Formats: sequence, structure tokens, C-alpha cells
Amino acid sequence: MSDKTDYKAEFLELLRSTNRDGVDDVIDYLESIGFFKAPASADNHLAVEGGLVQHSVNTCRCALEIYEGMKKLNSGLGYEVKPDNIIIAALLHDVCKSDNYKKGMRRRKNDLGVMEEYMGYVVQDTPLPLGHGEKSLVMLLYNTSIELTNDEMMAIRWHMGPFRLNQSNMEETRLFNQAYSHSLVPLIHAADLMAARILEGE
Repeated sequence: MSDKTDYKAEFLELLRSTNRDGVDDVIDYLESIGFFKAPASADNHLAVEGGLVQHSVNTCRCALEIYEGMKKLNSGLGYEVKPDNIIIAALLHDVCKSDNYKKGMRRRKNDLGVMEEYMGYVVQDTPLPLGHGEKSLVMLLYNTSIELTNDEMMAIRWHMGPFRLNQSNMEETRLFNQAYSHSLVPLIHAADLMAARILEGE
């Protein structure tokens, strides 16, 4: 799938395939906050209009592939994690980025090594300055009627894995280790990393 309209269509098809109560409410909310037009980052992976929905779909694709592969190695995984858990957590893990960026002038070196300005995306202040995963959860739970399972909430909250972990905070480290023992959490983290670094990396 090549254009952003296709990624949005795939996102909507995947999300609706879960038959989860509140999904249409989530879709309406995502439309209202500009999720489907937002970039995935300011200057890293998919820093383009529509990059966020593309990254979300890529993460979901990776997560489902990992899931199918891991079930061959650990048949018990299919009892602990269901495809709809993966789809919900993967597609909604980065809702927090919907208002993170705005168009603005950036600087870069051109092919001659000379600094030049170009129009790109810059980080902007958010009206809800919470942690990365926490913000996604709060936005979904406060503004939509979808009911998330505990594992889905943990997977969204900790989708950055140890990269956003304050290891000097003993309580936070304990909570992370507890959450990471639930298979959906490392699965979504791995899929997010693979999508950003392998599918979308330069």
C-alpha cells in the first residue's frame, strides 16, 4: 500500500475488525484531533503528513507477524494474547502524537555540506504534557467510550519499553518489570521498534 489514504483505510478496517464496543467513537475522536494527518515524528521516521497512521499500521502488521511466529515456539501465547488485543494496542499506542508537531522551518546540510532552511515539522507544546504512553491512555479513556483490557492499557503505557524508563526510580522500575511479564507488552514494544527502525528507517 503506497499512499496515505490506503493506510487510513487499512487502519479503519483493522480497528473495526475487533468488533470492540466504542471503536466508531474512537475513530470519530481520531478524526477530530488530526490523527490521520499527523506525522509520526519531527525528524526521524515518517516525518511526513499521514506518517502517524502509516506507522500505526506498520506496528500492527509487525505485531501480528511476531505473534504468529511466536505461537509456533510457544503455543500457550494464543491463550494469553488474542489478535484483537494486538490490533487495539498497536493501532492506538501513539495517539499521543496527534498534537505533538506543527509545520515550521528547520535547518539541514545539503549535498554540498551547506546549511539550508526547509519547511518540515517541529515539536510544539502540547495541552496535555504527560508521559508518552500515559498520554495516549488518558486521551483514549477520557475522550472515548472504548473499554481497554488491562494488558492493552499496559502495552500502550509501556510501548517504548525501557527507553522511557527512569531506572533510578525504584517504583517505576518495579511497575515496568511487572507489566513486561505480560506477553502483549514486549510484543507491542518489539513491533513498534521494528516498524520504526526496519520498515521506516532511512
